[in-house]
Amino acid sequence: MYRIPVTVLGATGVVGQRFVRRLANHPLFEIAHLTASGRSSGKRYQDACEWRLEGDAFMGLGDQVLEDSDPSRALSPVVFSALDTEVARDLEPTYAQAGALVFSNAATFRMDPDVPLLVPEVNPDHLALLEVQRERRGWTGGILTNPNCTTTVLVMALAPLHEAFGVEAVLMTSMQAASGAGYPGVSSLDLMGNVIPFIKGEEPKVEVETAKLLGRVQGGQLREAPIVVSALCHRVPVLDGHSEAVSVKLKGDPSPERVREVMAAWCPEPQRLRLTSAPSAPIRLHEAENRPQVRRDVEMDFGMSVHVGRIRRCPVLGIKFSLLGHNTERGAAGGSVLNAELAHARGVLQ
Repeated sequence: MYRIPVTVLGATGVVGQRFVRRLANHPLFEIAHLTASGRSSGKRYQDACEWRLEGDAFMGLGDQVLEDSDPSRALSPVVFSALDTEVARDLEPTYAQAGALVFSNAATFRMDPDVPLLVPEVNPDHLALLEVQRERRGWTGGILTNPNCTTTVLVMALAPLHEAFGVEAVLMTSMQAASGAGYPGVSSLDLMGNVIPFIKGEEPKVEVETAKLLGRVQGGQLREAPIVVSALCHRVPVLDGHSEAVSVKLKGDPSPERVREVMAAWCPEPQRLRLTSAPSAPIRLHEAENRPQVRRDVEMDFGMSVHVGRIRRCPVLGIKFSLLGHNTERGAAGGSVLNAELAHARGVLQ
């Protein structure tokens, strides 16, 4: 069976390693190129990269030679980008101009009006913006992005509620894992036994990305959802997994029981299509009062589902619940791979 060749940009970093682990045995994609910075290109993957994930190191690709991030040398129809924001600004458009579809984890182009910001369960129709982007920029390829990891977890829970009732306002307090800061990230002396009540740029990202993700594309333009979001973001000494305390105002003031029914019944497009990376249930509902928990729940479904518990009345906004999701799988590499699977299923990617 033919597998589509792919390039992984920034393959030596932690998110790049997660791309490699997900793609090494993927039924649709085959890794053709691994790229890295100039100080690592030309070296074998295993010599330039300190593998930081559990399981098989380098996924059988340890002898593959790292290449420069240059579309004239390392071009495939599909490119997965684990680049930092500033590096992505220069490199990702060169791949799109050369004809590749770039599935980016970087924040650089997320809020551009012609760039699809995708969570496949939430807004698959936003893929239509790709044609607008190509026409406007003169590209044969394109750039598609996944949101900030905290936003991704939040909108997975909000989407079925917005569809069923309409979301009017959200108050979200996050407790975010150390891995969200990258490697080496936050000093252990700062984080151990501590909570840091500020993550640079995080709160504005959640507040603006949510409205874009829950908006609609009409006539080639995105109309953001009229939702007010207030985010308070904290870094906590957890390895992987972002926990969020969410209060939400819904039209019609539905009961907690009705909210639970809507979340339980939600079966969006990736689940109907049975895409490879899509969890069978996008939302895992928990009955126990002390769930969800990072150590017990976040790795379920290879980190691709989100977990909701303690759905109850909020005296201020109407409904509140506890929410958990995997920041470096659903919120990063896994989310980008699922975006590519959706693009293929919809015929955007051949």
